[in-house]
Amino acid sequence: ITDTKGHAAFNRENIDKGIFAVNSDEDDIFDFCFISYLQAAHQMPQPREVHIEMKHGIEAKNYDQVAAISKLKPLELELQKLDDLSAAIIGDFEYMKKREQAMRDTNESTNARIFYLSIFSMLCLLGLAMWQIIYLRQFFKAKKLID
Repeated sequence: ITDTKGHAAFNRENIDKGIFAVNSDEDDIFDFCFISYLQAAHQMPQPREVHIEMKHGIEAKNYDQVAAISKLKPLELELQKLDDLSAAIIGDFEYMKKREQAMRDTNESTNARIFYLSIFSMLCLLGLAMWQIIYLRQFFKAKKLID
């Protein structure tokens, strides 16, 4: 498992089965790489199953460990959970607000581009129509069909 900077967050080789955990304090994009080798060329490949369970934010925090370290009472632990949950909700809303602003800006710029493109295409059509009228008038005058 590597992050966007190329640092290896987790690396195990020759593992048949097991449970592994990787913790990260930063928001990042992680790359997972699984390689399966055949024992011999004439063998059929054995089916492999990989189950990935990802947790982030409040669901990844181990509150039993927090209670043991901080020596919190059960009620204080619940208050800590609620405090973390409310902070996570506020963070999610701030993220959604930023995303909404970015999407609105994209939508407005796209609408402006479409507006200017439609004006340009109308001007092109009007120019083509005017050219066609002038060309046909000259053609008919050359053939002496009109004065």
